[in-house]
Amino acid sequence: MRRLSLIALVLGVALCLVGLAVTVPTDSTAASPSAPSGEGARIFRVGWNYSPESLNPFVGTATEAYAVYHLNYDRLVEYDAGTLDAAPGLAKSWSHSPDGKTWTFELRDDVKWQDGTPFTARDVVFTFKYVIDNEMGAYYSYTRGITDVVAEGDHTVVFTTEKPKATMLQMWVPILPEHIWSKISPEDAERKFTNDPPVIGTGPFQVVEWKHDEWLRMRANPDYWGDKPKIDEILFVIYKNPDTMASELEAGTLQYAPVTQAAFKRRENAPGLTAAYSVEDAFDDIGFNCYDLGPSRGHPAVRDPAFRHALAWAVDREKIAELAYGGAAEAASSILASRYWPESNDYHWEPSADQAFSYDPEKAGQLLDEAGYRDTDGDGIREYKGEPIKLRLWASTERPELPLAGKLVAGYLKDVGLKIVYQAMDPGSMIDSVYATKNDELNPDFDMFVWGWAGDYDPGFILSVLTTDQINNWGDVGWSNTEYDRLYEAQDSELDPAARRVLVHQMQQIVAEECPYIPLVYRHGREAYDTSRWTGWVKMPTGAGSVDSHWTFLNVEPVTETASSGSGAVGITVAAIAAAAAAIAGLVVWRVRVRRRAEEHA
Repeated sequence: MRRLSLIALVLGVALCLVGLAVTVPTDSTAASPSAPSGEGARIFRVGWNYSPESLNPFVGTATEAYAVYHLNYDRLVEYDAGTLDAAPGLAKSWSHSPDGKTWTFELRDDVKWQDGTPFTARDVVFTFKYVIDNEMGAYYSYTRGITDVVAEGDHTVVFTTEKPKATMLQMWVPILPEHIWSKISPEDAERKFTNDPPVIGTGPFQVVEWKHDEWLRMRANPDYWGDKPKIDEILFVIYKNPDTMASELEAGTLQYAPVTQAAFKRRENAPGLTAAYSVEDAFDDIGFNCYDLGPSRGHPAVRDPAFRHALAWAVDREKIAELAYGGAAEAASSILASRYWPESNDYHWEPSADQAFSYDPEKAGQLLDEAGYRDTDGDGIREYKGEPIKLRLWASTERPELPLAGKLVAGYLKDVGLKIVYQAMDPGSMIDSVYATKNDELNPDFDMFVWGWAGDYDPGFILSVLTTDQINNWGDVGWSNTEYDRLYEAQDSELDPAARRVLVHQMQQIVAEECPYIPLVYRHGREAYDTSRWTGWVKMPTGAGSVDSHWTFLNVEPVTETASSGSGAVGITVAAIAAAAAAIAGLVVWRVRVRRRAEEHA
């Protein structure tokens, strides 16, 4: 939501690839993960660019981590693939009082934890109180406004809120087993508890083995309360090189993988594969160090809304989408993506023609002049209080498009008279600087970055990252706006969808005016999957969404029993050798990580 490095490795990459090709596990690799569920097990293999950081749901931030959490744990409610509306999960039904302040959830009575312990309402109460009482950062934003959670018997939970809460059915909180997590202190839960396999949840799959940066195995839960998965296991395999992963997909070793734009183009017409773009609730942006509630090491100019607003006219979003993303993106106009939500309840705000930013460097220069950022000595660099404006611009290396976008942005900003020191940077290093402290006090040490966000099926999370109370948590730019905060509280308690949508649109307008983020593009997912030997793929949302969904994992199955058996151990495949040779020639390797919180696909 949270929510995730372009490095030239040359010869080192080739050696890494060969090592990966030798150790990637499949159903016949008894020495790597343990043997699968039995002879003829139906194993679904997924390629990943990045490994979960942790199996502890209070620690992981990557998309891959949240995918695992959702498969291993359940939430109170699920979401319909077509409409994204709430659907029964651990709660089979729910209702609220006329004033919207009391919510009652009726729980299923046939659920067991994966160690055989019965699931009860006490587990739900424990989970939410654990998050609320200890302000657990990963999920605390979802529980704002909840004043009490009580169990009424074994299968009823009642939530009390201080005011109506529109997002009660949008709380992406994994329900945890009290008999395990009550022994874990909140301090350990947010720092050092590893939650080693087998991970105990109630979900349709269970993590049974994990080797960080190599593979993760999940086994189907035979006692799952819902429709049983049609596969026996999921094997997630981590690849350091996207071309190797795409080649293994084409060879039939994998059934699903995200792919680069180049790999996507090569596999659009590959026999037996479907390559498709997917619409995501995600945007990439320029973020500014807006923090002015305490000390900051950012340049003072970036704290000025007029300065940021002027720069929004300096960047060519259409060109960035074309050149950096290869067309797998569209120019962004707001912090909530277009074409994602159903038309009947579209939270995306589209600015009018006179409000929308366009590429107009002349206007950007004029606005900078009007705001007092002039080039008084004619050296081509604008000044702040008589000193040339020199700004650090960083681009996260978590995805290859971001450094490319960052280079373009650096050029556009130089064109309007700013001295830009550009650097592509590992996301971990960026996080250290964005959340830097000095004398135990937040003191962010950056000027600007090019990064991205992905959200939930509800807009609440992405909207929350810009609220004042998320500074030094999800809030990375340190922006604070009283009216925005007020509107956030208002939309969070508005139960009428149409009225809530109006408030959400107003919030996006404020962001467009003050520009703590300058949205650049709405990125599109690129995925390829085996449709000749596997069936049951479910897009979410229906139509333009991704098949990397919770419902796919429940429904996918081989067309024939032999389709899931693969070809034995992966070994050093021809594809891997070819990719290694290409790496020696200078192939650039990348790995994907989602910053802090990511859209959970699974």
